[in-house]
Amino acid sequence: MKPIIKVENLAKQYRIGMREAAYGTLREAIVDLAWAPLRRLRNRNGNAANHTIWALKDVSFEVDPGEVVGIIGRNGAGKSTLLKVLSRITEPTRGVVELYGRVASLLEVGTGFHSELTGRENIFLNGAILGMKKAETERKFDEIVAFSEVEKFIDTPVKRYSTGMYLRLAFAVAAHLEPEILIVDEVLAVGDANFQRKCLDKMENVAQQGRTVLFVSHNMPAIVRLCPRVILMKDGSVAMDGNSRKVAAAYLDTGLEMTARREWPIVEEAPGDDTVRLRAVRVRGGDGRVTDALDVRERISVEIEYDVLRPGKRLSGGLIVNNDEGVCAFSSADFYPESIDNQDTSFTGRRVTSCEIPSNLMTEGTFTVSVAVYAIFEGVHTHAQTVDIVGFTVFDPIEGDSARGIYTGPVAGVVHPRLAWTTAPPVSGE
Repeated sequence: MKPIIKVENLAKQYRIGMREAAYGTLREAIVDLAWAPLRRLRNRNGNAANHTIWALKDVSFEVDPGEVVGIIGRNGAGKSTLLKVLSRITEPTRGVVELYGRVASLLEVGTGFHSELTGRENIFLNGAILGMKKAETERKFDEIVAFSEVEKFIDTPVKRYSTGMYLRLAFAVAAHLEPEILIVDEVLAVGDANFQRKCLDKMENVAQQGRTVLFVSHNMPAIVRLCPRVILMKDGSVAMDGNSRKVAAAYLDTGLEMTARREWPIVEEAPGDDTVRLRAVRVRGGDGRVTDALDVRERISVEIEYDVLRPGKRLSGGLIVNNDEGVCAFSSADFYPESIDNQDTSFTGRRVTSCEIPSNLMTEGTFTVSVAVYAIFEGVHTHAQTVDIVGFTVFDPIEGDSARGIYTGPVAGVVHPRLAWTTAPPVSGE
């Protein structure tokens, strides 16, 4: 299959301190010529205007027709510059971009709109820019206006629109005028929860029609729900390209070298003492696989494997789960009589103890796990422990059956259990 987007060795350089060239008068040109020798001297002396940065560096990827691809990364990673190059707003310094089809872009609030024109006029202007005939735009007009919810103001100049109205109309135009390629940058950053959901639903609909979507967002639930494939940008380059959950997990990594598995093959180097030595700690998903990317709807198992070197102790495992801000989500330890009382205290050898975290308990985010092995005898004695040794990232695909329901916005807290809610008339007499 021939790709609809092909990017090869794309690079974009900016010169710090330089402004984009504008149309000037003859007088300005003469003055500029007179100052040129002094500017060259300043540049040789290391003036900031001579410094350059590479917003994009050797970016290469391909997108097939009908693919929905997310693009994520920290601020300054090059995401918006990449979309501007793809949208023909900015020229690349070097490299090749090939696009096969009409492109509709929503990069910033109001991009492609003329502030003096009305909403109606801007709809037809954007249709003409996309190469659509007037009759084609007229066929879509009512649907665009209904989606944007700006019927009362459709004949008002858009410079008088609020930011929310501007965004709703801009997204409606970009999504409804049937481009082969839809490029959207942070459309969910503005607007209420209902509008955000409408945008996601519409982009899903666009994808189902076989059109291609490039979607930039910091909203990881939206990215994971909408995009099977995600490109992670870092320092102007493609750092990772693949499955959305895996790439999003890498993006959310807090720099703690998080992993779902930690093992100590040499017993003498393992955490512990002459009674207990840790040998492995693992995070498993609902299907039993070791993984650091988990659906909020699946159960999570934390597995502690250790060697019992000396008999005579009743042992139990414990853990603490923290979020990426260091806030304790919860702690748990197996101090229950049914576990402690039935132990064979003469046992030595390898043992595995597991703690199961139920589905729909954690909120979205990145978590680290600290583990310990205790002895229960005249109090609690710690024989082995290690801090933030494994971690995992929880995602919510927003399909309506998790604790968040149909809500698409951020969720507060470190846990987000799915609790029972009922609504009914009051009981008579109470």
